Amino acid sequence: MVCFLTSRTDIPDTWDLNPANRFKEELERHFPKRCRALQICSDPDGWDRTDYYAAVLRGSFEDAGFRFESYLTLDGRNADKAEELVGASNLLILSGGHVPTQNRFFGRIGLRGLMKGFDGVVIGISAGSMNSADTVYAHPEEEGEAADPAYQRFLTGLGLTKTMLLPHYQAIKDDVLDGLHVFRDIACPDSMGRTFYAVCDGSYLFIDSGREEIRGEAYMIKDGVISQIASDGETVEL
Repeated sequence: MVCFLTSRTDIPDTWDLNPANRFKEELERHFPKRCRALQICSDPDGWDRTDYYAAVLRGSFEDAGFRFESYLTLDGRNADKAEELVGASNLLILSGGHVPTQNRFFGRIGLRGLMKGFDGVVIGISAGSMNSADTVYAHPEEEGEAADPAYQRFLTGLGLTKTMLLPHYQAIKDDVLDGLHVFRDIACPDSMGRTFYAVCDGSYLFIDSGREEIRGEAYMIKDGVISQIASDGETVEL
C-alpha cells in the first residue's frame, strides 16, 4: 500500500492539482494503470456535497493527466456494499470534512478491517488523512466542541500510520474557538507525552512499504512545544 496523506490535493483558491513537493510526480509513479477509484465520503448523509466534490476532484486529476477506468463514491446510499466496493478498487480517496463524523462512518462500515488486505494507493485529504492514523487526534473544529467536556479528541482510526496529522496549519494556526487558541490552548496541552505533525496546504505524508516521509512545510508539536521541521521543498523522514 502506498499512501499520500495530504492537507489538500489542489492549489488553494483553484481546483488545479498541486504539484508542490513532488506530489504529482510521485503520484504518476504509483497511479494504477487501470485505475478503479473509490472516493469515501466524510458525511454519509451529505449526498449533494459528496457528489459535487467527487466530480470536482475527478476533474482535477483528469485535467492533470490522470485517467480512470471507473470512479465511484461510497456514502450512506451504498454503505451496505462497502466490502464489495473497497475490494474492487485499487485507489481509495478519503474525503475531507468533519473528522468525528467521518470517523463514525468509517467505523460503521468497518473500513479499518476492510483495508487490511488492500494493496493499492490511498489518497487522504484533510479529515481523511487525520482518520488514517491508528489513533486519531481530532482537535475541536466547530463552535461548542472545545467547550464540550464530552467531546472526544482521541479516536480509533484506520491504522495506516501512527503519525497524527493536523492539516491546514497555515490557515488555522491563529484560530480561536470557544475562547481558546486552537494550538496554544488546545493542541499544545494535548501533545504532552505525544507528538502531532501540523502540515500546510501543499505538504503531505508519503508512506511506501512502511517508510514515512513528510514532504513540504511542516511543524512538530511535542510536549507542548511547536517547532518547524521542514520548509517547502524539503523532506523529513519520520
